[in-house]
Amino acid sequence: MSEAGRDVVITGIGVVAPGGIGTKPFWQLLTSGRTATRAISLFDPGRFRSRVAAEVDFDPLLAGLSEADRDNHDRVVQFALVSAREAMADSDIEFDSLPPERLGVALGSAVGNTMRLEENYLAVSGRGRNWLVDHEQASPHLYEYLVPSTIPREVALACGAEGPVALISNGCTAGIDAVGYAAQLIAEGRTDVMVAGAADAPISPITTACFDAINATTPDNDDPEHASRPFDARRNGFVLGEGAAVLVLEEAEAARRRGAHIYAQISGFASRSNAYHMTGLHPAGREMAEAIRQALDRARLDPTRIDYVNAHGSGTPQNDRHETGAFKESLGPHAYRVPISSLKSMVGHSLGAIGSIELAACALAIENGVVPPTANLTVPDPECDLDYVPLVARERRLDAVLSVGSGFGGFQSALVLTRYGGRA
Repeated sequence: MSEAGRDVVITGIGVVAPGGIGTKPFWQLLTSGRTATRAISLFDPGRFRSRVAAEVDFDPLLAGLSEADRDNHDRVVQFALVSAREAMADSDIEFDSLPPERLGVALGSAVGNTMRLEENYLAVSGRGRNWLVDHEQASPHLYEYLVPSTIPREVALACGAEGPVALISNGCTAGIDAVGYAAQLIAEGRTDVMVAGAADAPISPITTACFDAINATTPDNDDPEHASRPFDARRNGFVLGEGAAVLVLEEAEAARRRGAHIYAQISGFASRSNAYHMTGLHPAGREMAEAIRQALDRARLDPTRIDYVNAHGSGTPQNDRHETGAFKESLGPHAYRVPISSLKSMVGHSLGAIGSIELAACALAIENGVVPPTANLTVPDPECDLDYVPLVARERRLDAVLSVGSGFGGFQSALVLTRYGGRA
């Protein structure tokens, strides 16, 4: 993001995602084209319209957390801590030696501490029977579950950050927006290192009911493995997911001087809102197209330089058409040549977390020269007529990657990653 000052690079990655804990199993899942979607097991979903999700097989103690972390923190905080610790270790930065006021945290989350908040409401209300609740039945940590800023606070404590610490909650673009914000702080010289990303653990009755109410999630309960079908003619809603990804960002010259392993450079970021409708989207994708164009302008890249696009690709009929239109509008004829894929076909839609999970995948795609596929894409929708990389990953050198997000409320975000020292 050199147009604002200093260049910003990614030097650490940590992931907690369906299919495995850690960056390596996450990448193996994506490149194999396997899906981690299944019947919901975290609660009894019997009375719900949509009963499938992409769950993380997660044991806090096996993941390195303490018994206090397990007992006191919501699942979302646990995800954030585990992924942050992996990213910090991966960066090889001696965090204890950093000036704490030059270190910050920016994390995204759409629904915060949903699971523990819902559990405590049931406890204080007699499982919803009593309007006047009994506070004596609440956990002493109930306030921490109420405020989603608990998530970046705990990560700040873990890494010793005394600089800017922020929670970004822009719905499904929160993960991209948090990383974009963090990169801007470094580019402007306000911090030197940022621990940035997002986490969500929304697979609970209240969240499931919310999306059931608007028919946003898939009712394909009999075949969970193939329920998430972005850009496929048979798609009928997204599959709820959960997880976290955290990136360590730092000023490029400092990273180069210390011999850091650099995954990619954050070269451009932009966001837009449609000021139109909570869930509705203009079919032509104008707002997303504008975010893409501005991100490319900030990266000083012509659209033809993009080697891969990580799509939002939720698997709803409306979004996939909207996104296809946005790519054609912003990339022009190159939209028909560039490979595009949706990771949500494999790891579901983890709301605010998915943007950072997808950015982690994009950085790994540049690192490994592999385009992840869109799983379950066997009957292409004629209205989604771009190269959506069906079923099988492709080997390809990637110097510039575009990742986009679209969220309820009209949020549209785009971020460009480039190979550090490469052609961009």
